[in-house]
Amino acid sequence: MSTTQSSQQITPQLRQWIVDQAQAGHSAESVLKSMLASGWAEDVAIEAMESTLRGHLEQKAVDSGLPPAVPVPDAPLDESPLYIDGGDRKVCVLQVMHSPRVIVLGGLLSDEECDELIAAARPRLARSLTVQTKTGGEEINADRTSNGMFFQRGENDIVRKIEKRLAHIFSWPEENGEGLQVLHYQPGTEYKPHYDYFDPNEPGTPTILKRGGQRVATIVMYLGEPEKGGGTSFPDIHLEVAPKRGNAVFFSYERAHPSTKTLHGGAPVLAGEKWIATKWLRERRFE
Repeated sequence: MSTTQSSQQITPQLRQWIVDQAQAGHSAESVLKSMLASGWAEDVAIEAMESTLRGHLEQKAVDSGLPPAVPVPDAPLDESPLYIDGGDRKVCVLQVMHSPRVIVLGGLLSDEECDELIAAARPRLARSLTVQTKTGGEEINADRTSNGMFFQRGENDIVRKIEKRLAHIFSWPEENGEGLQVLHYQPGTEYKPHYDYFDPNEPGTPTILKRGGQRVATIVMYLGEPEKGGGTSFPDIHLEVAPKRGNAVFFSYERAHPSTKTLHGGAPVLAGEKWIATKWLRERRFE
């Protein structure tokens, strides 16, 4: 393979060469080194490799029966910042995982905002429901023993303020979010491990998807700390996020499949009470 600086085109032939090298077992570093030695500009070579290999892996995934990947929200973390701009508030980056994409944020909400959400939600609490995957409706599920309620999107000042902040951080339109849900967990209550996406093999999923497409990300915000227990657990990756008041955990899932490793649950509260607010983001405008 050879080229010159005057013809830096990412051609089908170049893409095939990159795939061939990957299938032959050559590392990304050695392929890049070979391209640079042949005269490719570094930025062009990196772009060619990243886009080609991403497309190649996606095609292999689809060929093996996985649902196609879709764009997902994300925070601006390319330069490993300690803080990110929330629009109206500086937010601390506490932990980042790339696969699966999990981001733990510190100080996403102030104490006053936590108190305000709890006060607005408390009179409207009822036994939490889950999506009825057979029909697209809702049902009581023994795996989920909290009480909860939903705000309408943009229902009041505090909800609008938080929704605007989340949209700013994760570069995802406010209208693509479901209504903010507030949940209350008392001792002994939990939400057993589950996925937040809608299983494409369930008969009720087409009905659910009409309202805004698949869920593509989840943000769990901690409003009130239990004395013991109540963490957000990710069994597939052996991670548990402590429910620290004002903090949040974000995770995204580019396809509706367990390969995303986004199995998660709310561990049982052992003492005290836990309050959280959950925001689910969809592919499109949520109606």
